[in-house]
Amino acid sequence: MEDHDDKFKLLIVDDEPEIGELLSYNFRKKGFEVVTATNGETGMQALRSYDPDLIILDIMMPYSDGITMCRKLRSNIKYHSTPILFLTATSNDELIQDALDAGGDKCLSKPIQINLLIDEVVRYQKNGY
Repeated sequence: MEDHDDKFKLLIVDDEPEIGELLSYNFRKKGFEVVTATNGETGMQALRSYDPDLIILDIMMPYSDGITMCRKLRSNIKYHSTPILFLTATSNDELIQDALDAGGDKCLSKPIQINLLIDEVVRYQKNGY
């Protein structure tokens, strides 16, 4: 039986609950531990009790967007090197570049191709980022 602490832990922050649920379901099926939040503020609150190995952020969210959250994470030594993948429905190259400049490792387009996202996360997991 797999030790609970050995699971690769994900924090998914997206303001669309259906996306959070869909991603959670698919990642849990693959053996990942998942916590979801609906905006940057609740995402930061989740970090008080949850220490993820990788964070998936939506760029555009109410209250506190993904880029703002990413900047906060990168300025915190604890999350300075935690992989951050952005999800976005925008085709605005400038916004995508802002997300990467804020410290995002990669930006993937919505609608999400679940298998592509899972493969990307598994790559970070195997490489020990």
